[in-house]
Amino acid sequence: MFFASDNWAGAHPLIAQSLVSYAGGYASAYGTSDLDRRVEETFNRVFEREVAVFFVATGTAANSLALAATSRPGGICFAHAEAHMLEDECGAPEFLSSGGRLRPVQGSHGKIDAQELSREMARFPAGNVHSGQPMAVSVTQSTETGSIYSLSEIEAIAQIARSRAVPLHMDGARFANALVALDCSPAEMTWKRGVDLLSFGGTKNGCWCAEALVFFDPEKAREFGFMRKRAAQLFSKTRFVAAQFESYFADDLWLENAKTANRMAKHLATALHGSNSARLAWKPQANEVFAVMSTAKAQALQAAGARFYDWKEPDQWDGSLSAGEGLFRFVTSYATQEDDVTRFAEALQRA
Repeated sequence: MFFASDNWAGAHPLIAQSLVSYAGGYASAYGTSDLDRRVEETFNRVFEREVAVFFVATGTAANSLALAATSRPGGICFAHAEAHMLEDECGAPEFLSSGGRLRPVQGSHGKIDAQELSREMARFPAGNVHSGQPMAVSVTQSTETGSIYSLSEIEAIAQIARSRAVPLHMDGARFANALVALDCSPAEMTWKRGVDLLSFGGTKNGCWCAEALVFFDPEKAREFGFMRKRAAQLFSKTRFVAAQFESYFADDLWLENAKTANRMAKHLATALHGSNSARLAWKPQANEVFAVMSTAKAQALQAAGARFYDWKEPDQWDGSLSAGEGLFRFVTSYATQEDDVTRFAEALQRA
């Protein structure tokens, strides 16, 4: 009953097999192998256009280097107040962007409110050297609260970013989960809606360690290779990242993995909703489920072997906690089984 994080799940067997298959022999290093080139072409096909792809180790590296690529003197990136890059990346985006600042923007359900974004950006008028200047806007898809930006919401935010001539970045640590929930193409959820850079995550969805930064305009990435190298994110044996992505995309494994995770989340949400001792904090849209229950109930479930985290109340949450209650997050993955949810539901009734 492991619902703490999709990071807890191991590598999918097909991805592990791909790593083994490329373990022997020789291949040119630093992203120059035939396998690297094939995977780069796969990214082009997936996104229906030529893109520039750079492999990195972590989502934090991808997000931070995205900001480094957009950095301007006195630069400010606008992100949701509860975004991962603001809450959970230990200042890495500011550090690697040479002092770029992160400006929180409010919005319900973990999503930037377009009007709030316009107001926040207006606080930094063009040419005012004292306040600094906008350098990027970042959205998270799916968000830290498990919600999903609709295509029209992404486009509205992109239009605001364009009005200030700054790029729109998407943190896609759970990109596939959002994609299958919206039932659209990768192109439709990104560049066709105005996204300029994407942190493309594979680790949470069955990879061992595979993240990438995708530029939808390769001309904007001409010097990025130097930034990645300076940040110590250029692997010598990049074929082992490429090997993961090759298997990840083959036969749409990445989409099937995400569908499984999302489906298990729905089952888990049904179990929580049907319980007399817990209630859903809000309806899940991807593979994260948030529930309210007593801390005593949560402790009993954890003692029975369930793994999940307590969670901070979102700023604009329209729910409430009574005395002795807490908010808890449950995350499903490609590895979550029906039996895991069934056993949890039984433990929920017993605890």
